[in-house]
Amino acid sequence: MGHADLGTQLGQEVPVTEASSSREKLWPNEYAHLEPSRWWFLSAAFPMIAGTLGPVASAFSICTLAEPWRQHLVPGGDAQKAPFIANPLWLTILNAVQLVIAVVSNVVLLLNMGRRLRYNIAQPITIGGWYISAICRISLSATAAGPLLEDLSFPQNELLWSQSFYYSIWAAILYALDASFLAVTFWGASSGHYEKNMILSSTHRTLMLQTILFHSYLLIGARIFSQLENWNFLDAIYWADVTFFTIGFGDYAPETTLGRALLIPYAIFGIISLGLVITSIGSLISERAGRRFQARIEEKTRRRTIRTMTRRGDDDVLRPIHASYSTPQIQPGKLPTTEFERRRAEFSLMRKIQDRASSRRRWVAMVISAICWLILWVGGAAVFERSEKGYQNWSFFEAFYFCFEAWTTIGYGDLTPVSNAGKSFFVFWSILALPTMTALISHASVTVVQLIKNATILLGNITILPGDEGFSHNLKHIVSKLTFGKAFRSYLESAIPGPSKNINQHIAGIETESCGQALQDNDGGCPSTHIDVQNVSRSCRQHCIYHPSRLSLPRLRSPGKVFPTTTEFQFILISEIQLIATNLKKSQSHRYTFEQWAWYLSLIGEDEHNARTHCQAEPRDTSQHRNDQDVGGDLMWSWVGHHSPLMGVQEEGEWILERLIYTLRESLSSQRTDHPANDARKAYEETPVV
Repeated sequence: MGHADLGTQLGQEVPVTEASSSREKLWPNEYAHLEPSRWWFLSAAFPMIAGTLGPVASAFSICTLAEPWRQHLVPGGDAQKAPFIANPLWLTILNAVQLVIAVVSNVVLLLNMGRRLRYNIAQPITIGGWYISAICRISLSATAAGPLLEDLSFPQNELLWSQSFYYSIWAAILYALDASFLAVTFWGASSGHYEKNMILSSTHRTLMLQTILFHSYLLIGARIFSQLENWNFLDAIYWADVTFFTIGFGDYAPETTLGRALLIPYAIFGIISLGLVITSIGSLISERAGRRFQARIEEKTRRRTIRTMTRRGDDDVLRPIHASYSTPQIQPGKLPTTEFERRRAEFSLMRKIQDRASSRRRWVAMVISAICWLILWVGGAAVFERSEKGYQNWSFFEAFYFCFEAWTTIGYGDLTPVSNAGKSFFVFWSILALPTMTALISHASVTVVQLIKNATILLGNITILPGDEGFSHNLKHIVSKLTFGKAFRSYLESAIPGPSKNINQHIAGIETESCGQALQDNDGGCPSTHIDVQNVSRSCRQHCIYHPSRLSLPRLRSPGKVFPTTTEFQFILISEIQLIATNLKKSQSHRYTFEQWAWYLSLIGEDEHNARTHCQAEPRDTSQHRNDQDVGGDLMWSWVGHHSPLMGVQEEGEWILERLIYTLRESLSSQRTDHPANDARKAYEETPVV
């Protein structure tokens, strides 16, 4: 098929599918923005947390077997040199059995994450194993009040509980939390709120493997250094933890030549391994949870905006205009007069909603991180004060100050834990506190730091570095910001006041890019299907999707008509798919302009000029997981509706790419169905003669 006129060819194609059914298959989007965030927590976040902390609990169980639970501390003696009292045989056996149960539970969970074991089998085993481990740990720790006191040959006030005993307590807490997280997740799946499988990506499974490898590396290295430096094994674990977190208190340091030589590679690989774990956690939070919460907050912001506009009577811009077909620019202070203008204004409103939601999500994440950080800071200080009270007589402020030194990795070394409870708790606390601090710094960099930067610029504009807007305008802009728009409302968005007084006028005054040559209306609302093929071919063969000629191309087909199956149209689709795929490879998500969206929608059969498939957005979805409206077989949607392509967790490029591929597949399928005999004849003619 040659380069004939594409518009002429459209009328020569054979129907393949009904337009309404094609749109039914083509349009559905992900519905994450309609689902409460709690179900995502249950289905993905809880298993991720359990899978990460499970290996930590198992590592603590190993620590409970490392040394006896009891020590004899004579009055005035050194706690670090107090002799150990052998454990009863039953205690050692029960500790070993519990460790085996925990390891099996971790392995089963890992197999389930790797799709090697069914969800209905793996989850009960893991949950039951971890609950048994928690109960076993609590029961064994409770023996400190009874059986472990019966065979003492010295007064009970000289009894000192070792680090192994306290590691048993921390392990019990982790096992109980892990089992509870998975139990709640399993309940949600059994109740039908999501599928019965681990909704985890390869990044989740990689995080669990990284956690296992990191703690294995820490334990093995601690065993080696304990032998080289003649340290207690659990003291070596405390030293390794302080080393990997780059705190460096200085209370423990290698003194042998071999120990110092081995420290260099051991610390390098340990710090890198810990960095990979923290990076994986951060990427999961920012990518998976961030996009989920962004979509949900966008939906809530969208509903609130539409309710406000409806209540104030400023919702004219949301109502489709069944009028003439032209694309003049919106004049400041005026409402749209054509459907294309209105859709552009509606698109701009959706962009503003996205920006507000993005800012709110960042601040919500910042506040949550800050709350978690404060809880760990204050709670950790309370435990350290209690632990070190009888050894160093720490006050709460000293414990508070020590926690600050630790989580900032300053590590002066003027205050360090010396008690068995304090050193073991530090390992437990640091694993939770320092990653939380990392997340807090990450969120602060895009909220508080940006706020300070903007405030500095504004302060400079009204003092020594006035901007182009002038001193008075900048001052009014700052006052409007501080009063949330109650004073100098027209200066809220910018130092240059706008003419608008309500939402519609503000939207109408938004500057938009020129969409090129106005489209011609030849049939009372539907665009002409005639296209200059040479221009199309030339623009499609260029490497930039922003060429002006491409923004002025009309829609290639109308709803109710068949898929065009010309070679030229297919070439256009392939060219656009390549460009979209290139944008998706970039690290930062690409946002497309309204004109670009109009072009891509035209390729899949949507017309931004024709109001027949457009509707007025409603604050809430009146039917579960449906389009905005479904009237007469035509799906109807709005840019600010709950089924807008800009809603959901999909990136814009992902949404467009899926629909272009679907359209290309349908076009190729229709062409193959239309000419089966020609294809067979051509294949026969090209078959070589033997």
